[in-house]
Amino acid sequence: MVWEDIWIPLVDGTRLHGRVWLPEDAEQDPVPAVLEYGPYRLTDGTVLSDAQQMRWFAGYGYAGIRVDIRGTGESDGLCTDEYTEQEILDGVEVVEWIATQSWCTGAVGMMGYSWTGFNSLQIAARRPPSLKAIATGYSTDDRYADDVHFKGGLIDALDMAHWSVCMHAWQARPPVPARVGERWRELWLERLELEPWIAHWLAHQRRDDYWRHGSVSEDLSKIEIPVLAIAGWTDGYTDSAFRLLAGLSGPRKAIIGPWGHVDPIHGPPTPQVGILSELVRWWDRWLKNIDSGIDDDPLLIAYQQDPVAPAGLIPHRPGRWIGEQTWPSLRISEHTLYLGDGLLTEQAPSDGVTSVDSVQTVGLHGGSWCADGKSPDLPIDQRREEALSATFTSEPLPGDIAILGHAEARLVLTADQPVAMVSVRVSEILPNGASLLVTRGQLNLTHRHSHAEPVSVVPGEEMTIRLRLDSIAHCFRAGNRIRVAISPCYWPHAWPSPVPVRLGIRRGGHSSLVLPVRPPSELDTAMRPLDPPAEPATPNYTQLASGSGGARVTSVDQQTLRTTLAFDWDMGGAVQYENAVIWEDTSYSTLSITEGDPLSAEVIVENTSRFEHDDLRVDITAKHTMTSNETNYLISCLLDVRENGIRRFNRTWDYSFPRDHN
Repeated sequence: MVWEDIWIPLVDGTRLHGRVWLPEDAEQDPVPAVLEYGPYRLTDGTVLSDAQQMRWFAGYGYAGIRVDIRGTGESDGLCTDEYTEQEILDGVEVVEWIATQSWCTGAVGMMGYSWTGFNSLQIAARRPPSLKAIATGYSTDDRYADDVHFKGGLIDALDMAHWSVCMHAWQARPPVPARVGERWRELWLERLELEPWIAHWLAHQRRDDYWRHGSVSEDLSKIEIPVLAIAGWTDGYTDSAFRLLAGLSGPRKAIIGPWGHVDPIHGPPTPQVGILSELVRWWDRWLKNIDSGIDDDPLLIAYQQDPVAPAGLIPHRPGRWIGEQTWPSLRISEHTLYLGDGLLTEQAPSDGVTSVDSVQTVGLHGGSWCADGKSPDLPIDQRREEALSATFTSEPLPGDIAILGHAEARLVLTADQPVAMVSVRVSEILPNGASLLVTRGQLNLTHRHSHAEPVSVVPGEEMTIRLRLDSIAHCFRAGNRIRVAISPCYWPHAWPSPVPVRLGIRRGGHSSLVLPVRPPSELDTAMRPLDPPAEPATPNYTQLASGSGGARVTSVDQQTLRTTLAFDWDMGGAVQYENAVIWEDTSYSTLSITEGDPLSAEVIVENTSRFEHDDLRVDITAKHTMTSNETNYLISCLLDVRENGIRRFNRTWDYSFPRDHN
């Protein structure tokens, strides 16, 4: 049975809106509860996936509960930023409220992907007594290191403005009047005045207390309950799964597949897995104390990927499932390849320096940092990028080399400017010459000692850098080659340095690539296979208009040499749900730069959304523009809202933020 509207009272008088799926006899025979707690509007944004997921749990003897955080959907109040202290405190209250309900045994689990995976970790660190276990997917323990704002101390031009625009538009949607009552307009108009969140993020360009808040990596010992981490190699948050396995002391597991930022049942590339049944095994063990067999599973289950022809869209990734009983694994060994004069060798070559200059368009073929895998947002053939970078290539491999975890670039560098960056990519060169991106990393060189206390580069002075690249499980095949590409820019994954930079890379025994080599294990074939994908049928809905399916298009103005990368994120079109809400949401980004001029970088993101219910129609346009000069970042944010064709709100926020070693 489903209770469509529950109202959870908080100590300050605020009410949060939720929905509950229960076994038919739960009030006579109470059950444990599984909570997902987030901002994505259970009435329209997540209505379909909630019904499938929570119905599944109810069918296996759990109460499935979805709650909108303060200031979102039909919940009272304001949501002023991501992962606020108020959000976490409210979540603790929600957990304990659930535990006291007549249909609950008092045992509660939390779960979710992305935002709801984040706050599952954050609330677990506050130790509410009734929270017994969590499952966190596509999330991070470190908000500065692994999120849409900064990467390696560099502004993520691809995602920061886009995410701010999306949340600005989502926050501008009204509560459903039929559910909230006469207060709906008061709640709505108050939310329209909220400052765009990009203003918070650019005010904190180094890892300060703003980012430490909500980063459970500050003290992982605070999390004592069991943790299941779910991650995907195509997703942007995977590194945190390894840190959680290494840093937590209680029961923990991780499942890492080939997926993008989409749950493992639906997430391309395939193979997909039945994550709902795996979650039931997890909840059975920790909420019901049933021997579900999950204790016998490896600590880490990961999909080791084989090489494939590079493409923006890869429906299936060949490979195999592997398992490790410990992490870090004592079975992993370091394999060092040295950077020589264009070569990557096992023996340290003679000394020398390789120089590489800024080419502002290096990075355009790098795909998305956090790809969804459903649109053409994966890295394509890297040969163009590599031709504009310093490259070091191995001879054909005499045998397979399988890696698991983090490769590391150990470099001795110089830069000729006080603000500079380095981008490192590792690719597999296929027999036809195509270059498949395997892993990458980037670093703001002013952050070489600390993300909290940046220090300017001394031009010409050598720096020793150890850059941990993104985690991966990959098998380089015999006969193929390994290539390292290095550049001082990587647009639009990193906002460019204010002045073109020349890097000097000291070769020989000074600079190397260290691979985490993993030998095969009997566990790989002996471990229990993951369950196949399964879920309840999708609830009824009406597709009123189809989306474009998403697109990524690069164009060059032959006169000005300005290059534009256009990202069309229109995936869903217009949908009408069984609750009569009509929902439509699209966003379009253009990221442009002129060769030779890093100050020409510009990001424009526009989100348009439509909400309809009964006789109310709301149309929303949110638009952010981001540029820079040598000393400041310049941001302009527009929000325009119309109710039944009449403009109800129109405002532009303009900001200038000093560039802080960036």
